[in-house]
Amino acid sequence: MNSNKQDILFMQRCIYLAKKGRGYVAPNPMVGAVIVYNNKIIGEGYHRKYGEAHAEVNAINSVKNKDLLKDSTIYVSLEPCSHFGKTPPCSDLIIHHKIPNVVIGMRDPFSKVNGLGISKLKNAGCNVSVGILENECLKLNKEFITFHSKKRPYIILKWAQTLDGLIDKERNNIKTPEINWITDESCKSIVHKWRAEISAIMIGTKTAEIDNPKLNIREWAGNNPLRIIIDKNLKLSHNLHIFDKSQPTIILNNIKNEEYNNIEYYKINFNENFISTLMDFLFKRNINSLFVEGGEKLLTSFIEKNMWDEARIFTGNITFKKGVSAPKISGTLIHNENINSNNLSIIQNTSFL
Repeated sequence: MNSNKQDILFMQRCIYLAKKGRGYVAPNPMVGAVIVYNNKIIGEGYHRKYGEAHAEVNAINSVKNKDLLKDSTIYVSLEPCSHFGKTPPCSDLIIHHKIPNVVIGMRDPFSKVNGLGISKLKNAGCNVSVGILENECLKLNKEFITFHSKKRPYIILKWAQTLDGLIDKERNNIKTPEINWITDESCKSIVHKWRAEISAIMIGTKTAEIDNPKLNIREWAGNNPLRIIIDKNLKLSHNLHIFDKSQPTIILNNIKNEEYNNIEYYKINFNENFISTLMDFLFKRNINSLFVEGGEKLLTSFIEKNMWDEARIFTGNITFKKGVSAPKISGTLIHNENINSNNLSIIQNTSFL
């Protein structure tokens, strides 16, 4: 839609504020709101934490003189909700305060909203504009949008590979876990930041066995993701870090359903439709983003089913000469940068959205 420079500036502020909620609001979307009176911001807010007040509520509450609201414009990056969830409808609050103008970044794809908030505001006499910086708002909540439009999490594949295209050395003995580092500490911090931004992280049996990862965010501040481990025949040692009970962990297997001490065993069918079955499970569990860290067999299974949205690939300044080949993937390169002696490439699936 057509928009003026002021609308763009205020919506940019909404998006900036919304990003502050990354890692804390899932499975809800990140949302920012700004209230403007006489071309000046008099209130702003963002969705800070899942289950707590939405952006519009925080923005309205921040306005000192509520009498100004009846002559103001509220900018919000996502359509105000119209239903009772963990909080009351934001559209009702806007109507209650008689805010006459509402500028919205994008329509909410969630079935309980999806245009109903816009209709409610219009029916109450509000002037509503939709589509300001829509593409930027779409990118902001790509996980939320994918979850509701495709009924599955937004899937990020991640691996590190050598200059000669290997992700691991040849292993003759895996009884003693050992990580063959390809990148350095600077890349490790970035990965932990990514982990803090997603809902769940997944690895296969062999990766758990030979690398013994913790899959936490000890190099970053935020919330640890849910750990999801494939252990089809329940052969993994309970001495591994994944069984330390420090964060919620799901063990996917074909033997039992059981839950205790922050560990859940979930029985799942490992047939050729495993990836689709997994997506249904994650959707029902309200997990809107999944970080797949390995190994090669698991990563390739997602690629072969075209069940991925992004691939984040580190290339370290090292060679192994012999070992496990990195997965083969094709898509659109959307980011490329050098980090010390390493390279980071981010590839997007061309079928995204």
